[in-house]
Amino acid sequence: MRYAQLRAFHHVATEGGFSRAAEALHLTQPAVSDQVRRLEEAYDIRLFDRRKKQIVPTAQGEALLAITRRMFEAEREAAELLTEARGLREGHLRIVADSAHHLLQILGPFRARYPGVRVSLTTGNSDQVTARLQDYAAEIGVLGDLPSGSEFEVIPLGATPIVAFTAAGSALAGRDRLGFRDLAGLPLVMREPGSRTRAKVLEAAARKGITLEPAIEAEGREAVREIVAAGGGVGFVSRAEFVADARLAEIPLEDAPGLEMEEMLICLRQRREGKLIRAFLDLAAGEAPAPPLNPPR
Repeated sequence: MRYAQLRAFHHVATEGGFSRAAEALHLTQPAVSDQVRRLEEAYDIRLFDRRKKQIVPTAQGEALLAITRRMFEAEREAAELLTEARGLREGHLRIVADSAHHLLQILGPFRARYPGVRVSLTTGNSDQVTARLQDYAAEIGVLGDLPSGSEFEVIPLGATPIVAFTAAGSALAGRDRLGFRDLAGLPLVMREPGSRTRAKVLEAAARKGITLEPAIEAEGREAVREIVAAGGGVGFVSRAEFVADARLAEIPLEDAPGLEMEEMLICLRQRREGKLIRAFLDLAAGEAPAPPLNPPR
């Protein structure tokens, strides 16, 4: 078994194909394919299903991927340790957030303190945030609900109520508030399953014996915003995330105590001592209004 073969396998599995793996490794596609083939032949094992132009790890491939994730994360941590004396003058911190709004008070000071560190930010719903952290595809996550289990370290960033919003020119725009029974008769525009905003609204309605069904389901907060602005119905969002837009009107929800989004910063507990992660968490803890919900044991 050679390091290059494991590296090629790992990138094909995580990038989802030989071409993208070759780009990530700065190699040719035939070179990457050859490394994976040699690994499979050496151990008489099939690591990928290559049917219908899709590259999917087999059961053995998934098991090996779980190992190589730890292996290459350990390699990255070793590199961080060996460059500790550089004082965080370089590095790459990957953040995945269900909303970038709650990071604004942290990103500016972090970049000012560590200008050599590259920060990349991607978005996703709460399920996607936790999945990317568990897959070592990101170091820091931001989401609107406390994840189950004790594998995460958590720092609260604050809570804001969930509000409804509609097109500014609609008949609803003049309402001072909406009740859940009102919502049951309206076309609702909701995010995809996995969105905590959606789940909280549906759960709050269910507690009152009301079933809400989306008329339109859209992936991502911006898609919901554009559909509502075009007159597609009523959407929902945390008040902190409701950006001023002349096309939209905010409407508070009636009789909805506790219907709020408590945004929090999370990372895998086992990775919390990584140099970049710890620097970001320490800065966030200083900016956040309260101590961690589940401090280190």
